[in-house]
Amino acid sequence: MNLKSFLLILSLFSISILNAQEAVFQTFKDTRVINAHTTEVLPRGKMDIRIGHRFGDLAGENGGWNNFYGLEYATDVCIGGEYGLRKNMTVGLYRSKGASDLRKNVSLFAKTRLFQQNDKLPITATLLTLATVTTMKNANNPDQLYNFNNFGDRMAYHVGLMVSHKFGNRFSLQLAPSYTYHATRFSDDVNGILAMGAVAKIQLNKHNGIILDATVPLTNATYNSNKRQPILGIGWEVETGGHVFQINFTNAEGIMETDYIPYTKAQWGKGEFRLGFTVSRRFNI
Repeated sequence: MNLKSFLLILSLFSISILNAQEAVFQTFKDTRVINAHTTEVLPRGKMDIRIGHRFGDLAGENGGWNNFYGLEYATDVCIGGEYGLRKNMTVGLYRSKGASDLRKNVSLFAKTRLFQQNDKLPITATLLTLATVTTMKNANNPDQLYNFNNFGDRMAYHVGLMVSHKFGNRFSLQLAPSYTYHATRFSDDVNGILAMGAVAKIQLNKHNGIILDATVPLTNATYNSNKRQPILGIGWEVETGGHVFQINFTNAEGIMETDYIPYTKAQWGKGEFRLGFTVSRRFNI
């Protein structure tokens, strides 16, 4: 075998390897599905400005016509931005109203994609780390959750591992074990909460999809005599150029993981679910 033949075979072999390891893109259209983060990260240099809103109970004791089916009340509102710091890393900063006793929250997070689905690797895995600080005025009352003995009592943390698989062009599925820690707690609660999450997307056409998410707390504890509830959501996602718009129904009262995982007490069976939406706009920086 001469040198030219060897180089030709080597080139063909290299091309076949590269093709075999071609990455799978857009497992999900967005970096979030309703409440949950997905395995998606932003491209390097891309900025994503996001606004999220959760209304009040659509039905039940606090919903119905008297409160215009929850539209006259907001359980949570947040605004913030995310930035593709590196190829496989996104950072973000948010300010949220908050839905629990700990409000006026500032949240900082980082998402790192560990590896990406391709022809040889069946899954994508992304690590999420998040820290939240409440800027509420100190109650100076030990019976209140926002009684802070020091700055550390204002903090809450969340770490999650998202693992996803894209089944062709129509369906994607993700599982996400997580751990949430809040420094201050009610006397009948615990500081740390283990949870398991799931996300699914059914792509109807190029721009429209049905999205679902669920987060089930595995740590059985109550807080302030309330039982912690599973978080369930269903929605519709529309992609229009640089915008991604999601409209959904969920029993989650908060938007950030450090809020809705520890403190969701609303139940779908009692009509305690709400309309919500998220608007996302991406820019090149």
